[in-house]
Amino acid sequence: MSENVKFPESSKILEQVSAKKALSFIIGLSTIAILFLFWLIYFNEGAEAPVSWIGNLSAVNAALNSLSTVFLLLAFREIKRRDFQKHMKFNLAAFVTSALFLVSYVVYHHFVGDTRFLGEGLIRPIYFFILISHIILSVFVVPLVLASFYFAFSGKFTTHRKVSRWTFPIWLYVSVTGVVVFFMLKIWG
Repeated sequence: MSENVKFPESSKILEQVSAKKALSFIIGLSTIAILFLFWLIYFNEGAEAPVSWIGNLSAVNAALNSLSTVFLLLAFREIKRRDFQKHMKFNLAAFVTSALFLVSYVVYHHFVGDTRFLGEGLIRPIYFFILISHIILSVFVVPLVLASFYFAFSGKFTTHRKVSRWTFPIWLYVSVTGVVVFFMLKIWG
C-alpha cells in the first residue's frame, strides 16, 4: 500500500517517532483539550460578545460537522475502492473541517457559555441520550483521529486499519449527532 500513497516529506519524520512517544503525546494533548472544553462549557460564564455574529457560530458549527460527515463518508467510499490517494484527501478534508469546527466551537462557547435545552416531555430524554452519548464519544474522537493519522503518516498501515475501524464510526457518530443536537436546540432550545 505504501507504494500507492504519496505522503508529504514531513511524514518521514513521523516514521522515526516511536508509537509509544506519539501515543503519549496524543493522549496528553487530548486530555488537555478535553479538560479545557469541559471548563469552557460548564464553568465559563461566557464573555460579552463584541459582535452580533457570534450567535451565528452554532449554525457554522453544524455546517462544519455536516461537511465532516460528508468527507468521512467519501473517504470510506474511497478506501472500499482502494483509492488510497482520494481516501487520504477526504480524510484530511474531514480533519480540517473538524478542526475549524473546534475553533468555532471554542469561540462560540467562550462568549455564550452553556446552552440550555428547554424541551419537555418525551423529547427531553431523547435529547439527553443523544447529547450524553455525543459528549462521551467526542472524548475519544480526538485521540483516535490523531492516532489514525499518526499510524497512516508513519506508514504503520496495519495498525492504522485497526485503529480506524474504531475511529471512523465514532467520528461519524459524533459529527452527525453534533448536527442533530444543533437542530434540537434550535427547535426546543
